[in-house]
Amino acid sequence: MDDRPPQDADRPAPGRAPFRPEPLGSRAATPSHVWYAAYGSNMHAARLALYLRGGRAPNGGHVYPGCRDKRLPERSLPVLLPGTLYFALTSHVWGGGMAFHDTAQAGRMPARAYLLTAGQFADLAAQEMHREPYADLDLSTALATGRQRLGPGRYETVVCAGAIDGIPVLGFTAPWGLRDAELNAPSTAYLRVLAAGLAESHGWSAERAAGYLAGRPGAGGHLTPQRLLAALRDAPADR
Repeated sequence: MDDRPPQDADRPAPGRAPFRPEPLGSRAATPSHVWYAAYGSNMHAARLALYLRGGRAPNGGHVYPGCRDKRLPERSLPVLLPGTLYFALTSHVWGGGMAFHDTAQAGRMPARAYLLTAGQFADLAAQEMHREPYADLDLSTALATGRQRLGPGRYETVVCAGAIDGIPVLGFTAPWGLRDAELNAPSTAYLRVLAAGLAESHGWSAERAAGYLAGRPGAGGHLTPQRLLAALRDAPADR
């Protein structure tokens, strides 16, 4: 791995299809590397860099301790994951609803897969729950069954969508699904970062991102694609 930002090299060429993970097969132990499947604000590479390198977020002052291994990802890929995106609860950083992934719902969800070490993935998990990163995770249950609950928190359930090039594709979500969620509309500042991540990873236009995000459960009925598009064009994404 090196310290070069992944945005430019990994921007999909026009017409490039996103990757779809394949079945993982049997695996007994946590591998040295995983694909971290980001579907929320961490689709934006500059946002993910805060979790990896540490630092203060420009949108409100939250300080991230960073990972023990502060190197940036070696690669990132656009991916489509089974399930759907929805917004629920209230973000302490952004205000408004947060992005969650319901893997049981029909459809495909765009995301961005970053190649990280297993230790970096563990440190991301700790920071998502506002804890200090210090220990590796035993991910054997997630690798064997596709799902592993590490705790009761909102991002303490690890899901495995399969593999790319034999490397597991892992992400975080809530222990509950869409049907049991406390839906809540996301802030426009948060959606700007998601839209920037979709543009970086999938090459989506602002119009396409606005239509997609405004139609997700939690946002639907509160935002129209037209209003969101105007907000996306009004200001750059905070990180």
